[in-house]
Amino acid sequence: MSAPGFLRPPRLPPGSRVAALSLSSGFVTEVMGRYHAGAAQVAGALGWEVVPAPNALRGPEYLYAHPEARADDLHWALTQPDIHGMLSIIGGDDSIRLLPHLRPDLVRAHPKAFLGFSDSTVTLLHFLRAGVMAYHGPALLADLAENAGIRPFVLDGLRRALVQAPQPFDLSPAPEWSEARVDWADAALQETPRPFAPGDGWEWLQGTAPAEGHLVGGCLEVLDMLCGTPGWPAPELWRGAVLALETSEDVPAPTQVGYWLRSYAAQGILAGAAGLMLARPRGYSAEMKAELYAWVRRVLAEAGRPELPVVANVDFGHTSPQLTLPLGGRARLDPGAGRVTVWP
Repeated sequence: MSAPGFLRPPRLPPGSRVAALSLSSGFVTEVMGRYHAGAAQVAGALGWEVVPAPNALRGPEYLYAHPEARADDLHWALTQPDIHGMLSIIGGDDSIRLLPHLRPDLVRAHPKAFLGFSDSTVTLLHFLRAGVMAYHGPALLADLAENAGIRPFVLDGLRRALVQAPQPFDLSPAPEWSEARVDWADAALQETPRPFAPGDGWEWLQGTAPAEGHLVGGCLEVLDMLCGTPGWPAPELWRGAVLALETSEDVPAPTQVGYWLRSYAAQGILAGAAGLMLARPRGYSAEMKAELYAWVRRVLAEAGRPELPVVANVDFGHTSPQLTLPLGGRARLDPGAGRVTVWP
């Protein structure tokens, strides 16, 4: 079940050919060992063949100078009949420069699954604005090239969101998590597992009654860049949505997150929202988390939404392992049951 107006892309079963896209940073050419490890792990675990788009491996200097070439890669992947889906190689900070070159008509005419996070928020919202579901989840160089193999939690989420026949499923807290940095350029480390800490579960910040709506969201820093541009969703796309919001490795202060949320309140987005999911914030201490959650409650009270269901510390975004969220698909938050259900 998807929200009215959103097309669901076809599934990506084993044997699918998936285009790898550098829509932001061209950094991948500096860590090609990591790229090949990710492609091999995707092939082994999911049966997808990863195919680099024509400009994806042309290097950071070229791709920085030619945002139109990055957009061309997206359009190439959409229109090639033997390409069945697309995934982001890695994020960055300037996908917003693609906006003048993007063609929503091609997204709508050739609906295919797109997977990514972080700066891919620009592309994810481009799909939603075109009326096509998109998938907030792992990038090739991140969770898909995870040291010593893709974590089972990631694979389970990908299969339910993108591979298996669509049916509602419950999200669950990750049994472990990590934000440990690894030198991706050191091929000798690829088979050495990173340290992971035991999972610490979700936190329900407020709300008692279940609520349901279509998923919209992404990285808050990128959303802040998009606000006021042609890439910003129209009010009707926000209305009735469950917002899924995450922060990046830039570690924005809790106060800054509160200010961003006040902007959402001023635009009427919080007044019309069905619920809120907050990702586990990368780089936050326990004290910073407590301050963040206090800011969230404060801004929602200011917006007249003290009853809005809010679940925090959810595993999507800039920590690992991460869930795959079907943006444009339905989500149901049930605070009493401690349950989140999505329709991919």
